Amino acid sequence: MSIIALIIKREFIAKVRNKSFIVMTFLSPLLFVAIAAFIGYLSNMKADTKRIAIHDESGLFAKEFLNLNQTNTSYHYLDLSTIPTQGLKDSITNQSYEGLLLIPKTTSTVDLESKIEFVSNSSPSIVFIENVQNVIAQKITKINLHKANLDTLAIEKAQSKVNINLTKASGEQSLKGLNEIKIAIGGGFGYLIMMFIIIYGNMVMRSVIEEKTNRIVEIIISSVKPFQLMIGKIIGTSLAGILQFFIWALIGLSLLFVASLFFGVTVGPSASVAPELIQNTQEQFANTAQMYIGELWNLPIASILISFVIYFIGGYFLYSSFYAAIGAAVDNQTDSQQFLLPIIMPLMLSVYVGFFSVINDPHGTIAVVFSMIPLTSPIVMLMRIPFGVPLWQIALSVTILFATFFGVVWFAAKIYRVGILMYGKKPTWKELYRWLKYTQ
Repeated sequence: MSIIALIIKREFIAKVRNKSFIVMTFLSPLLFVAIAAFIGYLSNMKADTKRIAIHDESGLFAKEFLNLNQTNTSYHYLDLSTIPTQGLKDSITNQSYEGLLLIPKTTSTVDLESKIEFVSNSSPSIVFIENVQNVIAQKITKINLHKANLDTLAIEKAQSKVNINLTKASGEQSLKGLNEIKIAIGGGFGYLIMMFIIIYGNMVMRSVIEEKTNRIVEIIISSVKPFQLMIGKIIGTSLAGILQFFIWALIGLSLLFVASLFFGVTVGPSASVAPELIQNTQEQFANTAQMYIGELWNLPIASILISFVIYFIGGYFLYSSFYAAIGAAVDNQTDSQQFLLPIIMPLMLSVYVGFFSVINDPHGTIAVVFSMIPLTSPIVMLMRIPFGVPLWQIALSVTILFATFFGVVWFAAKIYRVGILMYGKKPTWKELYRWLKYTQ
């Protein structure tokens, strides 16, 4: 067995036998399920109803707000126009009401547009204020139309709702929201790569720092080359991470099966659709679902999966080389913080580029350029592939990624070779550059 294989085996066994690794491997899925259940419970909880007092001297708007009580459970409006204004303001101070809507009596609707006041102890939400403004604006509009002798009913009937049908150039019908589904698929794979890099890249760095602090590394490198030790750590840690991810997926699927079997959780479209709705619109629902499934099957699934594996390997190895070099350069994790930001920034940038650029223009200049840059391509390119990317762009991006990986490994190995035996001194960027120039 080669030296690198022995190092990989040693790192893998050391990771999987670690108590924290074992605990988090089996505890993490349970925590995720518990958090998801707690969030679902909170989302189903009924919010406290807020009481809003209305003092309408004009007598035009109170009824409009009272009608909202039948459909709005978040706010309950009370017509208290007969009570003096000062008494209502005192009630707000005593927190009997959430707020007071003061509508003065005027002879012109133009004055109402700027003289209505809302009194409260705390600043109300933007959504609430916009809803109140919309109710008042609609009522004033009807009054203005009536004064102009215009038929408001006829105007409402004349208003139209447009539903644009999407069709491909080939003549096939397309679907709305398909781009969002594609970006969700690509973003999900990209997010997995990012999380794997951050979690297990840090694990590589901590392993190097631990061995360096305990002076074990001095014994190890008497038998192996620093480059072999670095590569063995990266691969061994990645295999442990893949095993952990596999166990998480297995436990997650098992929990999903148990939930569907014992708790009646239904998996599929019928889980969120009422039975009477399915009976009334069964044919339409089935046709729409079939079209979406057909569109998903038309996606380059093989290309997505193969690209995920390739970019997963290339991206992880690229960033892990950085983490290993940082671990060799410092004596503790506190000193590593100044070097971690330049590593995290490209990952965060790729996520923002993916969600704000790829979804709007997957074949635009910004998306194409960042899918070629090796520090961002593992995430950005995976977000582009569901939209259909020419094979030459994928090949070029992968070539640049792995070429950069080998270059970074060479540079990281030079830092690793020098820094692994440096103690008691906090390195600077200038000193790292000097280490790169060492030939011995």
